[in-house]
Amino acid sequence: MTDPDAKIDAALRKEERRLLEQMGDEPPFLDQALGLFRARNAWVNGLMMVSQTVLFIAGAYAAWRFFQAGEVLDALRWGLPSGVLLLMALIIKLALWPQMQIQALRQDLIHMIAGMKARDL
Repeated sequence: MTDPDAKIDAALRKEERRLLEQMGDEPPFLDQALGLFRARNAWVNGLMMVSQTVLFIAGAYAAWRFFQAGEVLDALRWGLPSGVLLLMALIIKLALWPQMQIQALRQDLIHMIAGMKARDL
């Protein structure tokens, strides 16, 4: 191992392996999802989930009425709002996904910093 690049690669792999062992496994999806309601902005996330649920139910009802329509005008009257409501519900649901990733990253950083402090003491 006289090659400096090989030495650097070996050192980085060793450090990366140590950091990954400190972090541990990723928490299950359900724990991450429920973590949205324990965070600092839990009330905002709860409000978004309630509004997303209402929009989805209204969109599903409008879709049901769309498929029951016998006239073209009735189909348009129910089909367009159905599409808009279901898309709004999807957008709100997808807005919560980055928040879940932030919570997971925050937990990983907390565990890693705690491990570093314990090792230094």
